[in-house]
Parts: sequence; C-alpha cells; structure tokens
Amino acid sequence: MRLAPGAIDRILDSWPVARLATLGPDGAPHQVPIVFARVAGRLYSPIDGKPKRGTALARLANVQRDSRVSVLLDHWEADWARLWWLRLDGRARVVAPDEIDAGPIERALRAKYPQYRTLPLFADPPTLLEIEVGRTVSWSAS
Repeated sequence: MRLAPGAIDRILDSWPVARLATLGPDGAPHQVPIVFARVAGRLYSPIDGKPKRGTALARLANVQRDSRVSVLLDHWEADWARLWWLRLDGRARVVAPDEIDAGPIERALRAKYPQYRTLPLFADPPTLLEIEVGRTVSWSAS
C-alpha cells in the first residue's frame, strides 16, 4: 500500500533523518544519514558543524561526479502494521557559498532542528546539497 500524498508531505516536513545514497567512483552505492529540510519542493541538506572524519566529504565528490541520488526515509517498530518507507530518487547538486539563499533554507533547517541553536548550521565554507526529486516511491503496511 502506498503512502497518501498528505502523509508524504507530513513526513518530509517533520521526519528528522534520512539516508542519502550517492554513487561512488567505482559505481558502488555510498550511504550516509542526513538531516534535511524541504523548501519550494526541493530537499536541502547542510554540511553542518557536526564533527566529520575529514574535510573532503565523499557525498560531495560523488554528487559532483554523478548527480543521481536516492533518499530513503523509513519507520520501523515491533508492531509491523505500523511500518512504512519512502524513497525519493532524483538529482543533487552542491550549492556553493555564493549561491546559498540562506534565508528560507536556513529558517526551515533551524525550525526543524533545535540542535542548530547551539551547533553551527554550516561548516566553513557554507555548503548545501540541493536535491530535486524526480520520482517518489512509498510503501506502508496499513
């Protein structure tokens, strides 16, 4: 059973975490958890001030090489009647600091994630991933 359009909207506006899949240099999938906000029909994920393993993030290099991405949101619990998942396939691009219209995107991210009251919203330099969704696929147990 598919998720209803209204349920998809509610999930995208409130669900706290997703998994972003990009394609590595060898074509293998590369997945990382992301935070995101939806603004004007697109998803935006900041490269924020949380500690990272390094400064050259694979997700950014992967998107610059091949823009195809998939974003997965899901809910699991012991009551399997409440399971669901939502997959968004599309194209992503790295938004450079001089392109960021931080107003609406920053407001949406700060409203969704209170952690950004104390954690820097952007690492230096400010960078975002912008995801334009081309296909939405979903499933719900009920």
